Amino acid sequence: MSRGAVVADMVKAQARSLKMPGLLREYEGLARQAREERWSHEEYLHDVLAVEVQSRAESAVRQRIRDARFPEPKTLDTFDFGATEGVDAAQVTDLARGRWIADAENLILAGPIGTGKTHLAIALGLEAARLRRHVAFWRAADLVRTLLEARDNRELTRLQRRMRSVDLLILDELGFVPFDRTGGELLFNLVADRYERKSILVTTNLAFGEWPKVFGGDEKLTTALLDRLAHHATVITTKGKSFRMRRRQAQDGQSSAGGTKKS
Repeated sequence: MSRGAVVADMVKAQARSLKMPGLLREYEGLARQAREERWSHEEYLHDVLAVEVQSRAESAVRQRIRDARFPEPKTLDTFDFGATEGVDAAQVTDLARGRWIADAENLILAGPIGTGKTHLAIALGLEAARLRRHVAFWRAADLVRTLLEARDNRELTRLQRRMRSVDLLILDELGFVPFDRTGGELLFNLVADRYERKSILVTTNLAFGEWPKVFGGDEKLTTALLDRLAHHATVITTKGKSFRMRRRQAQDGQSSAGGTKKS
């Protein structure tokens, strides 16, 4: 075995030992380029380390996305702004830059079912993860159930501590399933703990005046929760028909047109 091959094997072993996958992938190609272009040792070292830094940054983003547990991938590129009333593309683009998360502000997406609220929530959460923010996606009912189970198993403190490390908490579908008083109080405590510290994004099909029915008719609790959520919050109201309904109507129209043509 040549000296070059031995050195190559040693570098690969060292890269694996140091957990440097970017260096492992690219060092040979960069070495060839360095020889051809007569780089200095410092220039070669800089480029090899830059590749590893980039690799680690991309790995961190992938981990943030996995940790967020989005139900499905949704991006702003695939959101149909033209078909959605009440949503300003420029405003959403600005939100995607994440300044509101850095300022511990909230975002509320309210509107009828099927008007793109969850799509926007996931897409903005994905952008936040790409900015290396810790994101957690929860359906509101699932989170309340998890809080109740943690309380019953005496693990609530641990769960609350874990939630404090999340930069952006996404509560999807608030209003679909009502909570009992205990569940509502646990959710309120979570929101209150994040107030002016960490951000929350809420999607809901309810107007604010309808929120008490989700919290067992407790007006006082609901008012206190809304006060903390809506303070320092951007509210976007989606309008129009459900995307799924419009798609179904379009498909029905195509089927009808096809049937007419046949006859």
